[in-house]
Formats: sequence, structure tokens, C-alpha cells
Amino acid sequence: MCFRLMLLCMRTTIDLDDLLLGELKQEAAHRGSTLRELVNDLLRQATAAPEPKAKYRFNWKPHRGGRIQPGVRLDDRNSLFDLMDGR
Repeated sequence: MCFRLMLLCMRTTIDLDDLLLGELKQEAAHRGSTLRELVNDLLRQATAAPEPKAKYRFNWKPHRGGRIQPGVRLDDRNSLFDLMDGR
């Protein structure tokens, strides 16, 4: 058993493709870490919850002196398409 940062480590066996194992070993050597550390870090990253993306906000800025025509609703996509199509 190994104890690392108060976490219990378990042993398990997985079958890796030979080419993948070679790439992982090279990457671990490049980083100066062990294969175990690299695989654990990569698995943690792969299973981590994605960070929520900021909601897109559209900021309308008309050109200098520009005005919105009467009856145009910027929050209604369908009415904008109707106006652009001449309906």
C-alpha cells in the first residue's frame, strides 16, 4: 500500500497499446516524473469537471450618429430577419 498526501493508492492492471506506453514513458522522462505520476495526472485531468464557460453577452454599439430604426427590436431575431428580407 502507498500513502500519498493522505490518499490511499490502489494497484490495478490495465492493458495499454505498446505505442501509447512508449509515448507515455517518453513524456514522463521529458517531464522528469514517473510513469505512475504522469498517468495519475492525466487521468485526473480527464475526469475533472470542466470549468463553466462565461455566458456570451452581446453589446450593441451603433456607429457614430447611427440610430436604430423605429420598430426594430434587437432582442427578437425573427423580426430582424423579417426586416432584412423586406417582409
